[in-house]
Amino acid sequence: MKIERVQWSGIGALPSKSYICSHCGNSLASEKGYTASPPGRVDILANIYICHFCFRPTYFDKEGNQIPGSPYGKNVNNVPSEVETLYNEARNCTSCNAYTASVLCCRKLLMNIAVSKGAEEGLNFIEYVEYLSNEHFIPPNGKGWVDHIRTKGNEATHEISIMEKEDAEELITFIEMLLKFIYEFPATIKNKIPNNQ
Repeated sequence: MKIERVQWSGIGALPSKSYICSHCGNSLASEKGYTASPPGRVDILANIYICHFCFRPTYFDKEGNQIPGSPYGKNVNNVPSEVETLYNEARNCTSCNAYTASVLCCRKLLMNIAVSKGAEEGLNFIEYVEYLSNEHFIPPNGKGWVDHIRTKGNEATHEISIMEKEDAEELITFIEMLLKFIYEFPATIKNKIPNNQ
């Protein structure tokens, strides 16, 4: 593969670009950065935009691909640290197009959530799913989603299947909702109830 040499301009004004900074997670529209062109030509091959929140760089090629990409999904509050770490790992996998790894993390998250809510360690996967269901940690009509995570996770684990962006994003969306249902919403209302009630 032939690599084309580029020449970077000094920092200057660029066309405004809206994006989510992968470094700090802020949504922004930046107009400051660097431009790459082939030596002696004016066509633009890439830009590096500077975030005005954290002042870190984000690279965009001429097709608009962002490097580093921003993770899919949102932060969830009041989540135990091990569960939060794994959730963020699933999200971060999407930022570098590692969708199979993201799906595998989502499957493992169901096990970690169950253990954080009292399930014994060392159970098989279906026992963790049953525990979440029997203890009412899965919201009404959510069992189908848990089964979907199980199915996609099994495909990623036991078959020669490559997961797609849509697979990872839909599982992260459900996991985000599940984390809010199990951890964030109960903690939010608990903080609003006076101690004497």
